[in-house]
Amino acid sequence: MSGDIQTRLAQVQKRVAETCARAGRNVSDVRIVAVTKTFGPEDVAEVARCGLTVIGESRIQEAKQKIPLCPGNLEWHMIGHLQRNKVKDAVQLFKMIHSVDSLRLLETINETSKAAGVRMPVCLEVNVSGEGSKFGMKPDELIPVLEYSNKFMNVDVEGLMTIPPFTADPRDARPFFRTLRELRDKCREKTGFSLDQLSMGMSGDFEIAVEEGATWIRLGSVLLGERKPWKASSGKGEEEL
Repeated sequence: MSGDIQTRLAQVQKRVAETCARAGRNVSDVRIVAVTKTFGPEDVAEVARCGLTVIGESRIQEAKQKIPLCPGNLEWHMIGHLQRNKVKDAVQLFKMIHSVDSLRLLETINETSKAAGVRMPVCLEVNVSGEGSKFGMKPDELIPVLEYSNKFMNVDVEGLMTIPPFTADPRDARPFFRTLRELRDKCREKTGFSLDQLSMGMSGDFEIAVEEGATWIRLGSVLLGERKPWKASSGKGEEEL
């Protein structure tokens, strides 16, 4: 399988480079999170052998079972919905959380990180489409949350994250990615937060996201192929990305 991953990765890197050239961006400013949900530790190890060291998981229970079985030099990012009662596990397992969707969750991460003696980088998840089925803050909540978070000493709000509505045509995602970038720019101006990271774009639409300023692209099937049957026991009430 590693040969397949290496081939797919080379194709993705070529597409990212071509997209950055079109958009006048530096290719080094775009990083890949390899999304390994439902893939087993052996697949993660093959991803690592291909040179990808940032791994994204969306379910705490699966990550708890999988991470100890994987290479130790990887950086794990939480990219799925995070419940407040799972924050202690998340702080122990992950180096970054992309999916902070409320002030209460941000506050819990800060308190838990303080108790653990760490400082957690995060992105605030924004529901730019307004879909009721999606998690995320409303755009008009961002500035108050950022201003309030100035008192938090154990989280670093590094940027914003979004998931656009699913469409058959990836070009339909552009307005949502553009909206996130514009929100970031507005928040920069109003709050002084640099918000350098934009976590947006997945396997079907990452080129559009890169054109609109993505710095983290979360890629699963375009790198690893169809989902594998390996699954951890489900945590009760867990939501999937």
